[in-house]
Amino acid sequence: MKNILVVKLSAIGDVIHALPVSYAIKEQFPAAHLTWVVEPAAYAILEDNPYIDELILFEKAKFRSLGGFLREIRPFRRRLRARSYDASLDLQGLFKSAAIVFNAGAKLRIGTANMREGAHLVSRPVRGAHAEGHIVERCLDVARALGCAVREVRFPVAISERDRAAADTLLAREGVREGRPFVAFAIGANWPNKRWPAEHFAELCDRLYHAHYVPVLIGGGRLDESIAQDIMAASGIPPVNLVGRTNLKQLAHVFTRAALVLGGDTGPVHLAAGLRTPTVMLMGPTDANRNGPYGQLENAIEADHPCRGCWKRACPKGLDCLAAISVEEAAAKMRPLLRH
Repeated sequence: MKNILVVKLSAIGDVIHALPVSYAIKEQFPAAHLTWVVEPAAYAILEDNPYIDELILFEKAKFRSLGGFLREIRPFRRRLRARSYDASLDLQGLFKSAAIVFNAGAKLRIGTANMREGAHLVSRPVRGAHAEGHIVERCLDVARALGCAVREVRFPVAISERDRAAADTLLAREGVREGRPFVAFAIGANWPNKRWPAEHFAELCDRLYHAHYVPVLIGGGRLDESIAQDIMAASGIPPVNLVGRTNLKQLAHVFTRAALVLGGDTGPVHLAAGLRTPTVMLMGPTDANRNGPYGQLENAIEADHPCRGCWKRACPKGLDCLAAISVEEAAAKMRPLLRH
């Protein structure tokens, strides 16, 4: 194998799940040139990955209008076809990824087991040993079908010294100096029913302070900023608020220093699990078997609803799904992890 193409476009959590594929390919084919096509939202998490030789940015927004499509398709196809690919791996399994794979023209085209929107007509679905298991292993099954041994599952995230220093400085300014233990709370999520209530976070913040841990809020965007304000207002002692103040690589460094990370089924929490930081994931509409914290599935807490794992973005019953997970339940899961 001389040239291999991976297509995994978005979202951040999905791209993090696919990260071990880059290591598995280079472990098996160290001389191969690995190209990865990604969308802007997740570009940073792949940047400077030592196992990826080339990143191609796919800006979907530019292709939405007819004029945009006609303007963008030729240079994008030219960039794709600059190399003759021996194999492509469609880890997205949707129409947009299938279109990219088709235009790339690889000799061997394989993809994940559960491809949709006609993607299975372009790439051969791989139904491996983990087809009903965790999404990380489903992606790795595609690498295995390529001939990769997958001796070790590694999540390569390259953090520059500049980003490390920026994150350390930010924490120090907030009173969290090196050696002071803290717990990071990922307070947001794209799906409303993946968010734990602000008042639950606030109560857990107070408990952590009494246990001599600093609670640190992380996230990004206006909604997360609003949630952070609600948490701070409801807390007896306001937590440290880093929402919107770090980039992805800086956040990764924050996680390497954290005693524990807690949050819903969202990209930052999957990043923490990939970095092997103790991670507690609060889950409702998605299930731990497929989407739990990889390598730490025992640290997932699933809401006690008969309809959990419904995979609906908004609850049709109008439930605040994760509100069923109590503060005491979260604290009980955290206690043994914070003793180390």
